[in-house]
Amino acid sequence: MAGPNLVNMDVHRCRFVPYPLSAINTLAFSHDSNPHTKGKVLSNVRLAIGRANGDIEIWNPFSGNWYQETILRGSKDRSIEGLVWIKDPDEEVDGVIIRRGRFRLFSIGYSTAITEWDLALGRPLRHSTGNYGDIWCLAVQPWKAPIALKKQSVGKEESRKSPHLVAGCADGTLVLHSTADHDLRFLRTLARSSSKKARVLSVAFQNREVIVAGYADSMIRIFSFHNGQQINSMSLSAGPRGGPSEVLVWTVRCLPNGTIVSGDSTGEVKFWDGRTFTLVQRIQSHKSDILDLVANTDGTIVFSGGMDRRTTMYRQTTNWPKRTAGRWAEIGHSRIHSHDIKAMAAFETREMSVVASGGLDTSPTIIPLREFKMEHYRALPSLPHLSPLQSAPRKRLVMSWWDREVRIWQISRSPHSSRGDGDYSDVEGPAANKLVSRILVQGEENLTSVALSTDGSVLAASTISEVKVFGLRDSKSAKKGALKLQKLKLPQHSAMNGAKIVQISPDSKWLLVIRLDNMIQLYRVIQPRDIKGKLQFLTKPAVLQRLSRASNEGITITSHGDYGKAISRVAFSADSRILVVADLSGFLDSWVLEGHEDLTQEADGVEEERVRQPDYDSDEDMDEESHPHVIFGQHWIRNPTADVMPKLPSTPLILSFRPANPSAVSTSTNGHSIVHPTRHNPHPHSHDLPNGEDRLFILTAHNHIYEYEILAGKLSNWSRRNPPAHLPRKFKDILDRAMGVVWDISGDRERIWLYGSTWLFMFDLSRDFPDGMLGFDGVPTGPTGGIDGKKRERDDGYDPEEAHDRKRSATGAGKRIAAHRLDAGMSRTFLKSQGSDQHHAQRISTEARVASSDGDDNVSSEDDATVHASTLVSLRRGGKEVTSNSHDGELLDTDGEPNVGEGDARRWKGGPAQWYTFQYRPILGIVPLGGEDDEGLPSERSSDHEDFRRGIEVALVERPSWDEDLPARFYGDQEWNK
Repeated sequence: MAGPNLVNMDVHRCRFVPYPLSAINTLAFSHDSNPHTKGKVLSNVRLAIGRANGDIEIWNPFSGNWYQETILRGSKDRSIEGLVWIKDPDEEVDGVIIRRGRFRLFSIGYSTAITEWDLALGRPLRHSTGNYGDIWCLAVQPWKAPIALKKQSVGKEESRKSPHLVAGCADGTLVLHSTADHDLRFLRTLARSSSKKARVLSVAFQNREVIVAGYADSMIRIFSFHNGQQINSMSLSAGPRGGPSEVLVWTVRCLPNGTIVSGDSTGEVKFWDGRTFTLVQRIQSHKSDILDLVANTDGTIVFSGGMDRRTTMYRQTTNWPKRTAGRWAEIGHSRIHSHDIKAMAAFETREMSVVASGGLDTSPTIIPLREFKMEHYRALPSLPHLSPLQSAPRKRLVMSWWDREVRIWQISRSPHSSRGDGDYSDVEGPAANKLVSRILVQGEENLTSVALSTDGSVLAASTISEVKVFGLRDSKSAKKGALKLQKLKLPQHSAMNGAKIVQISPDSKWLLVIRLDNMIQLYRVIQPRDIKGKLQFLTKPAVLQRLSRASNEGITITSHGDYGKAISRVAFSADSRILVVADLSGFLDSWVLEGHEDLTQEADGVEEERVRQPDYDSDEDMDEESHPHVIFGQHWIRNPTADVMPKLPSTPLILSFRPANPSAVSTSTNGHSIVHPTRHNPHPHSHDLPNGEDRLFILTAHNHIYEYEILAGKLSNWSRRNPPAHLPRKFKDILDRAMGVVWDISGDRERIWLYGSTWLFMFDLSRDFPDGMLGFDGVPTGPTGGIDGKKRERDDGYDPEEAHDRKRSATGAGKRIAAHRLDAGMSRTFLKSQGSDQHHAQRISTEARVASSDGDDNVSSEDDATVHASTLVSLRRGGKEVTSNSHDGELLDTDGEPNVGEGDARRWKGGPAQWYTFQYRPILGIVPLGGEDDEGLPSERSSDHEDFRRGIEVALVERPSWDEDLPARFYGDQEWNK
């Protein structure tokens, strides 16, 4: 790796591992925009992204720290072409709300069906279809009339009804569907078109009573919601000279004052009067088709996106001095995307104001709405946040999966590995790697999870309808190196039920299956008695029960039903005797395997049993203790300290146990004490709990790091000495969330390598973070930053005023653009001077200073809390001060050594405490290779220094966008190929 030799690790940069990216066809926010809402509402907002492969991604904005919560997997030859959210009415008794209405998600996909999705189960809930053409567009009836149309506002009883869905079809019909009574059903056909070319390409509600539809025959038609009668129509005239005669109305939007905005195939944005239905203004802002439009809450700003890759902003001017609404003007445009923009969605609250866009370049992009051109946009990762890579280190196998396909590669050893020379060129060519297995899973559904055992002998794959397990063996065929696939038999009731997560324990003895309803099952793997035998599974699984938690016990996603209880991450300890699962709400559940393995005992539970459904409100202990499910002398029980584990402040993104240190493993061969059977206890088993490594590393969506001692039910000493406030500023400022982790535990090393789609960070957990790290407001805290609570002045160019502006102005996209880097328009500040004296000029801001929503008092209290935490950390560290020892992997001396002074040699003796690089991107995943049994690995090392230099060996898979096979893009004026 390009970095200090003391943090060396051998990196196989693998770009041959495929992962086909899928285009974004549609986006939708779960909540309606409201510039007056703030705070808790943001915690419930979700962004749904529909892709061409049928998958739906659910993203959490999380105060601008966007992360992917889950993926609703699609199926073969199906695409998501439209998404809408609705909210069921609240349930009230005597005017008091007793239950909040749930948010429901619906999709269409070039078929006659509308599909409702179950977010908690991650699968389609119901479908509705009828005798009409393929659905091309979908719109939701609004709750109430826009502010400008108060005469058409609805009463309280009417607003309590569930909204209707209107779909536009390829045969020119508009059809109505009902969502009442928690159902989805076809009601009637609203309107039919007499023209054969009148495909409905777009549809929107002007208010609850009026529907606006854009057609493929150069027409926009207005219909009544009640009787389907056509109220009016608007013609876009003929197409441009030399082009098609028909103009395609790809998108229509209705503003709060009733104005209708359309975007079409000529690249024009047209504004229509909402009362007279006449053209008011047209703006030729695009060189090709406009595919989508969005507007802000009050209807004064409109964004458009199209095939020419332009994102254009329009603003309505004000006529002075009457202060009446004037004409629309194009404010500016940017080419943010590298390909066609197919979909856009806007969301606006008091703190947040963004436009989400996506298209053929597969990357969701968040654009500032109110602060367009004043804040940076942000491109979210196009790769999944949960890496689809796993490895069998000892056999040097790397497994990747997507859609319905699994591939396994064998990575050869580099000649540099045994010398510890660090990074080497990309691993390419048949001599460097080999595809040893390719599995095409039968069925229609896409894979939800795939797991490979650490010894490379078992592979498990799941969809929403079934679970399949395969055995892997070396093949004796002429194709040297290929793996022989052998399908293993699971109990019928287990194989025919789908799962969201499958995982194999590190010792390959347990198959973990997380069902769609979050039931947790563990199947015992029985090894064959000879080489030719097949792996088998005990028929009766161990069913683990989670702690009962009421919905008001901190679960913040109540408006999405049981979605917050969905299990998202799992982790086994290194000895496979501790299991931890985490849900989206931040709760942790843990179990331990008590007793010792005794293969002489008869396995319990060989008969099939009825699979129990999870009941979160029932007694969690049930009869587990009175009738334990003993398997070869062992029994899974709930962790005795599970009930004292606190709820995490945000969703955990990474759960990983520390590996057992080989040098610390006991070599005792005395064995375990045998529990003898008696007349009253013919099948005894030991109740000994695990005594191995139980420290669990957790990284949350806040980019906060915690380490728990699971068996003790408390934070580890390292975590108590290193709270999140002491994390390096460089790490806390990373926008892309973490995807995975790789450990380097051997000798006296305790290193953890964290990675995201664009970064790689190393922490040495054997040492503490430096004191005096920057607090949330950029002011040093801790012993070196003013324990007495006084802010210390800085001399490194830090500007508190600019930091305050940057903090208050973040609207959910990127960071605020520095004033001196604004590329267009008027600056945020100007200089005020008298005469020609420029030395005493005063800088005046053109923006009104807006106080934070929480007030300055909360800022001061947070300062005090940070100072108090720093004081406590200093006491836990025994009053010792730790100096900074971080290193950027790209800043080296010419000899490749860390650039430190002679006085810092002592601190560098064991390598740096932190290290990072941004040279790998985009990263699909990083997995370890090699092991103690790997042939060619030196058994003896010359010195401790060589041990540090050698490090670990990993395969790093990159999927650069230029390697993707995308269709040809539109090239307009002022563009050149490079």
